[in-house]
Amino acid sequence: MQLSTLDWSFIIGFFLISLAIGFYVSRKSGESTSEYFLSGRNMPWWLLGLSMVATTFSTDTPNLVTDIVRQNGVAGNWVWWAFLLTGMLTVFVYAKLWRKSNVLTDMEFYELRYGGFAASFLRGFRSVYLGLFFNLLAMSGVCLAAIKIIDVIMGQNALIDMPVWMESTVGIFGFETFHTVVLAGLITVIFSSMGGFRGVIYTDFLLFFIAMIGAIGAAVVAVNHADVGGLTALINNEAVSDKLSFFPDFSSPDIYVPILIIPLAIQWWNSWYPGAEPGGGGYIAQRMLSAKDESHAIKATFFFNILHYALRPWPWILVALASLIVFPDLASLKAAFPNVADDKIGHDLAYPAMLTFLPNGLLGLVIASLIAAFMSTISTHLNWGASYLIHDLYKRFIRPSADEKELVLVGRIATFLLMILALIMAFNLRNAYQLFNIILMFGAGTGLIFILRWFWWRINAWAEIAAMVSSGVISLGFSFWGWFPSGLPDWAQFPMVVLITSIVWITVMMVTQPESSETLESFYKKIQPGGPGWKKVIEEAKSKGNDIILDEQEWSVPNGIIAMILGCLLVYSLLFAVGNWIYGDFVPATVMTLLAIGSGLQLSKIWKKMGKNMI
Repeated sequence: MQLSTLDWSFIIGFFLISLAIGFYVSRKSGESTSEYFLSGRNMPWWLLGLSMVATTFSTDTPNLVTDIVRQNGVAGNWVWWAFLLTGMLTVFVYAKLWRKSNVLTDMEFYELRYGGFAASFLRGFRSVYLGLFFNLLAMSGVCLAAIKIIDVIMGQNALIDMPVWMESTVGIFGFETFHTVVLAGLITVIFSSMGGFRGVIYTDFLLFFIAMIGAIGAAVVAVNHADVGGLTALINNEAVSDKLSFFPDFSSPDIYVPILIIPLAIQWWNSWYPGAEPGGGGYIAQRMLSAKDESHAIKATFFFNILHYALRPWPWILVALASLIVFPDLASLKAAFPNVADDKIGHDLAYPAMLTFLPNGLLGLVIASLIAAFMSTISTHLNWGASYLIHDLYKRFIRPSADEKELVLVGRIATFLLMILALIMAFNLRNAYQLFNIILMFGAGTGLIFILRWFWWRINAWAEIAAMVSSGVISLGFSFWGWFPSGLPDWAQFPMVVLITSIVWITVMMVTQPESSETLESFYKKIQPGGPGWKKVIEEAKSKGNDIILDEQEWSVPNGIIAMILGCLLVYSLLFAVGNWIYGDFVPATVMTLLAIGSGLQLSKIWKKMGKNMI
């Protein structure tokens, strides 16, 4: 496609604004690691909430949703809708605990909760495991989606001939041409390294609105495509009629078990996934730790979950449904875009394919919105990954004497290196759904530990180490080494990884020594988690004349779980209400809307009982 001057003005203008923000806050961000990685712990809830939404609004997300809808219908989205339960548990139980910990990264938590060599090893190893390897997987998926989008929309214009000296230098990495995505990545790494977390947060505010406008504009054009014929025609079209249901076909276990039962029964609480970690963690924890106080951390996370699950998916879903009419199969996609490499042809390609029908002006805005989504997610992963590598590896184990200026400098260098490695990996991947499943499998069986470690004294560092190693090895064995028993359905892989991993870590926990009483008492005194799981520690501390209970308040977790259930009911009701209004099913739409209002009112009451205000 040919981009007009207006299109380019949107794209270039967005790049310039992003760079300007990074340079504007660079001096403040360079003052210390607290400023560089947590923006001074002074961010308001609404800004953090929008930043969480913008971060998870990545270029690979609409591609992933499109892939899911085309293969498994709207109901297929339960593989990630189920993570709402994780999100609401974080809101009403874990957000305040993270903020009270006052750590700079969630890796630092390990030496707060555990002690000795195992705690140090766990902190160091996971800082590399998550900050480097897992982080690179996530970033490469984002880059892959951006590559597909740019290749489809811009075609050969996405490739820029490199000077001879540059080609000979970077050719060893597989960059025969200078891809537009590489340029976007370089701009992202510049403003990320200069502006730090404050620059990421401020830029996310702009990126959220640009990305939403672009997504809605793309949906409007897709629905009104000549072959689609408008919203009513789309809903009634034979190609999409069997894809509209919010729930899968319950006549076949091979359909409803992997799509609905496993996500709701096992996946949400027993799988580590970036942005939806059981018990909080990752870049969501980073934002909670940067909040002004506990109240702002809770409000930010709640705001994020409403926008992320209830409202944002529908523009992507509409584009995916429309694509089934315009590009009914992979052969039609290949025929329409012969310049795209065969190993990159997949159902996720249908989303950028639909964007090729955008008119000039809107095309530039949508490309800018996708670049915004790309830059938001990548900038977050760069800053988050660098925080692990610098604070939890470099400072903790390599250069404990390093001053703040040195740490910020090394953090900026790490940011550049992470971007380069992610781009190299991206050009060797195939599709977003493939990567989503790989990450899910690698985290299977670890989630229960992340939930229990706050409320049960017996969880120790060796249990976490065993779970992490077991999950990774078994996942590799099932996926690549032929360990998975023949004759079992493919969907059984995930629960089997969970079962085996759980048996391993529980066994290891029971045969190894618990954490020392000094470590446990110190943790309880700082966090005040409460609950029967700490009764033994509290009684032992009292017997020594050490009262570690600082606040004799009612244990908040039971009310927090009730609030979690009401919060999930609120968000799911909103999700299905919006869908039914779009489908033109006014009776269920009205019922869902009323249910959302009712659950919201009940949630407000329980929230006040917990001693907080909703706003």
